[in-house]
Amino acid sequence: MSQENSRPKILLTGKTGQVGRELARLLDRVGEVTALGRQQLDLTKPDEIRQVVRGVRPNLIVNAAAYTAVDRAESEEAVAQAINAVAPGVLAEEAKKLGALLVHYSTDYVFDGTKGRPYEENDPTNPLSAYGRTKLEGERAIQQAEPAYLIFRTAWVYAKEGRNFLLTILRLATEKEELRIVQDQIGAPTSSQEIAAATVKVLEQIRTPAANVRQWPEIKGIYHMTAGGETNWYEFAKSILELAARQSRPEAWLAAATRGRPLMTRRIVPITTKEYPTPARRPLYSVLSSKRLNREFGVKLPDWEAQLRLIFRSIDAGVQLSSRNP
Repeated sequence: MSQENSRPKILLTGKTGQVGRELARLLDRVGEVTALGRQQLDLTKPDEIRQVVRGVRPNLIVNAAAYTAVDRAESEEAVAQAINAVAPGVLAEEAKKLGALLVHYSTDYVFDGTKGRPYEENDPTNPLSAYGRTKLEGERAIQQAEPAYLIFRTAWVYAKEGRNFLLTILRLATEKEELRIVQDQIGAPTSSQEIAAATVKVLEQIRTPAANVRQWPEIKGIYHMTAGGETNWYEFAKSILELAARQSRPEAWLAAATRGRPLMTRRIVPITTKEYPTPARRPLYSVLSSKRLNREFGVKLPDWEAQLRLIFRSIDAGVQLSSRNP
């Protein structure tokens, strides 16, 4: 990225997604942001992508857009392929031509979940689903284009808006007295607020003169960016409802999630993956080690429980991020 006094131009895709929405709020700390959603940029059209990038001529491209309907991707793999694999490759090619940095987000679903301990960036990949396959192909397309790039793999992402596990559980809790939740899939629920805040922490360091000492071959590549700790969907659901039940004055996002209705769930029953079949196979263990992110940039996301509490307390994103000064 340019070290000139002028603020770099940033092109953000996926501005209405879970991570994109938070990035749109925070990226102006780094530069002048042009934020686009599906209405402004159709990522299934490579020529349109090229035209937009060449029009903006950004110093930094942040691709927060993705096809994330994991089960639907099994029957819509061509669409998932276009958005998750082809589009990142096109963005990478254009970034290379401009000398721009490309930031892209990937997923724990590139792994098969058989390792049994936290995955590191160089562990063998083996996706089980169309979604995982297309996201892995997106990573490879970026690497093949050889721009300056950072790929952040994250997992179990949730937010106050959109479609995610947090909001689904809150809605179901107003409709059912009993919820049956999978207990044998293990991961680290990660707030979109913290992903965006961590991304900005990294980018702020790269912009500083001190970063000139570090060469791109040294710091570019794939980084895992997830919450600390691990849990399962059953325990995550329990924690969500315990925190929701304590809210005497629900904030706007929580009132919207429950549609202003009281929680009626009395029992949460743990079940196995086999008892809840889905079109797409999920990795049973997809905890990611974020040690490289901490080692290279001094950025460490809070544990998943702390992140969830922050969501309910509505404390600003990133206030508890541990980061060294650049």
